Amino acid sequence: MTDKCGYIAIVGRPNVGKSTLLNRILGQKLSITSRKPQTTRHQILGMKTTDEVQAIYVDTPGLHEGYNEKALNRYINKVASSAIKDVDLVVFVIDRTKWTDEDQVVLEKIKAVKVPCILVVNKIDFLEDKATLLPFMQSVAEKMDFLEIFPVSAKLGKNVEALEKSIAGYIPEGIHFYDKDQFTDRSARFLAAELVREKIMRQLGEELPYSVAVEIEKFEETDRLITIHALILVERDGQKKIIIGDKGARIKQIGMDARKDMESLFDSKIMLHTWVKVKGGWADDDRALKSLGYNDLD
Repeated sequence: MTDKCGYIAIVGRPNVGKSTLLNRILGQKLSITSRKPQTTRHQILGMKTTDEVQAIYVDTPGLHEGYNEKALNRYINKVASSAIKDVDLVVFVIDRTKWTDEDQVVLEKIKAVKVPCILVVNKIDFLEDKATLLPFMQSVAEKMDFLEIFPVSAKLGKNVEALEKSIAGYIPEGIHFYDKDQFTDRSARFLAAELVREKIMRQLGEELPYSVAVEIEKFEETDRLITIHALILVERDGQKKIIIGDKGARIKQIGMDARKDMESLFDSKIMLHTWVKVKGGWADDDRALKSLGYNDLD
């Protein structure tokens, strides 16, 4: 059979489950997740090659309006908007039976680039009244000429396999761009930094704003051990105290949780060291953002 290869952008407003869907499709953790919007900040490629079909998924930050005050927020919106311009297919993810103004903003961006689009209604496992699903799907079907509409639970994997089969049908013929065993374009350093940031977001999402970044200062790999030094950047002294916690308990737990995921991802024993440093104003400094790896669009 003829090889097929294509790019699929997973888009939607913040916190609808885009990263969870990508992780489910790939069968392993690539994009970090938490209950907080804006957990995903970068454009991340995840590849899945099955026989003759190579699907290259583009996980994007949530598109949102009215949050452009800081350079970091402008960067996030720019990354998310650019992702849909050069793909073969868009997978537009929304949350159950709730259509918001932010969903409409995303829809208008999709319409503007005129890319074929599949609509995914996620988190159906949380629906209290299943009878509301079909009328909602019928109403959103009128908003755009979607190729198909799939109700799914990315968390539980419900209907995701059917979604994948549908996506494969829209992927064009072409040679594979990546090795069949490769699952991302991102470096191990990047993935390690993201895992540390995820644990911070999950444990301190209510206490800490988004002004947290993680920089991997050292990543040394031997046959039996990977040694990682992770620097956690915050904007204020108070935030540093929150992350460290009482007698260092919080940062110890963050490190333990991150190390566990790293050992699973890298299939190696991990020695992880973490530090917290105050760097005022980094989230509103374009130069600081680039030094921390926020330069996808240069």
